[in-house]
Amino acid sequence: MSAAAPGEPLLQLEDLKVYFPVKSGIVLDRHVGDVRAVDGVSLTIARGETLGLVGESGCGKSTIGRAILRLYEPTAGRIVFDGRDITHLGERELRPLRRRIQMVFQDPFASLNPRHSVGRIVGEPLRVHGLASRSEATRRVRELLALVGLPPDAVGRYPHEFSGGQRQRIGVARALALNPELLVCDEPVSALDVSIQAQIVNLMERLQEELGLTYLFIAHDLAVVRHISNRIAVMYLGRIVEVAPADDLYDNPLHPYTITLLSAIPIPDPEIERGRAAIRVEGDLPSPADPPAACRFHTRCPFVQPTRCADEEPMLRPLDGHVVACHYAEDVQAGRIEPATRAPAPSFEPYAGA
Repeated sequence: MSAAAPGEPLLQLEDLKVYFPVKSGIVLDRHVGDVRAVDGVSLTIARGETLGLVGESGCGKSTIGRAILRLYEPTAGRIVFDGRDITHLGERELRPLRRRIQMVFQDPFASLNPRHSVGRIVGEPLRVHGLASRSEATRRVRELLALVGLPPDAVGRYPHEFSGGQRQRIGVARALALNPELLVCDEPVSALDVSIQAQIVNLMERLQEELGLTYLFIAHDLAVVRHISNRIAVMYLGRIVEVAPADDLYDNPLHPYTITLLSAIPIPDPEIERGRAAIRVEGDLPSPADPPAACRFHTRCPFVQPTRCADEEPMLRPLDGHVVACHYAEDVQAGRIEPATRAPAPSFEPYAGA
């Protein structure tokens, strides 16, 4: 099958669901319910694009990433990669596919085997797939380490000898060993200091430009996501609530959940910060085993409409250049209600120059 051209869909998720069974009893082990980690997500990522995926902890972001790599078995829906349905492929059929999709994990301290040298860690994908002899693997490992900004003598050293940022560079080098087309980046900078975060983000941007990579960039740090993403999808309790181009999402958020996320970001200007009204989300995140009916955000939404939000489920619809699932946003757009006062958009300049 021919590869997708730049701008054409590389990955498509169609009504993807990933449920984890809840069981009760030691002997009978009865199935009493499900944790709906991902509950009907549809997304498209074009070749060469970076799609940012944001949301609070427990909303299902990482589960989507692992389902794409088939580390989790989808409960329903379809995963289509480069025109091929990979939802239910067996292990033998998945093996060549794994060369084209790789993952950068969140924790650089836990994702590297402390007993293996860096040379063995980065070269392991080549050995597993039988793509290089020992001498070829050694040469390739040195190339990869140079590509991510690590010195040649790193080959014989061990993970504990490196800083967090350097360890994440090792993880990126390992992910690039097989020349993948899609990288699923699961919060790759959340465990790092801010200055190191900027270095890793800039590294990934450079690699994307040089190698033509496509990213699904999962994060909860909105500054990082805006800096690296072409489009951003906002996720809440297993579902996508808004998708928009990165700048449009920050300049004109439409879904109340997106508005509250941006409102929570401090602005490094005391005068602006004192003058803006924060819009807060009340209460705790509901359990994905028993999500609220209709709009899942209505129990915490500051702009809830009691006559619709608790009874009528909002569908994802195009709205002012975004795709949004929200009755409030639709009514504001139609002029049926007045928009709520919004906080000024936060500045993300420190990342832009890092």
